[in-house]
Amino acid sequence: MQSRIELKANQRILFIGDSITDADRRDPAYQPLGNGYVHFVSNMLVAKYPQFNLEIINRGISGDTTRGMKQRWSSDCIEHKPDVLSVLIGINDLWTQHAGSEYLPYAVEVDEYELTYRLLLSEAKEKCDCKFVLVEPFLFCSDRDNAMLKDLRNYIAVVHKLAEQFEAVLVRLQSLVDAQIIELEDHKWSSDMVHSYEWAHA
Repeated sequence: MQSRIELKANQRILFIGDSITDADRRDPAYQPLGNGYVHFVSNMLVAKYPQFNLEIINRGISGDTTRGMKQRWSSDCIEHKPDVLSVLIGINDLWTQHAGSEYLPYAVEVDEYELTYRLLLSEAKEKCDCKFVLVEPFLFCSDRDNAMLKDLRNYIAVVHKLAEQFEAVLVRLQSLVDAQIIELEDHKWSSDMVHSYEWAHA
């Protein structure tokens, strides 16, 4: 794993994932980066490195799983040839297993999650030779006995394994939430344990 990525002039940074990344990016009020963490990170990078002329792209899609992301990987990732690729995916892969029988056809078990995720990163490495930032999927949940949170640990373990394999920067987001949620109740971060309030994105 890497601790950081050294940015260079004229690089293209692409963020891809589900609704946390999407964050209403197609709403005219929030185009093109959305109103979530991609918005904050992008503006921070441009403010810190104005001389670098960075190009920042958001390709999050609300509700996506790794299975869905695979279907659009060529158009939404490979064709852009990113220099840096940031991926946050997995909570919908898991959530669909807990949300009721009507969602089970969309559920992605952890073995499929790992296989698909690895294939997508391998293709990006081969065709774009990019650097990776992998972000842990997360829940704002202080109940350590919550079944979904327990299952989520298996998906997070996959992200750790892939970060090691692809020499990626690993963002330990669930670890940070676990440490801070003791200080601030679940409902102050999110109304549904997943979709962050804007301050939490920041």
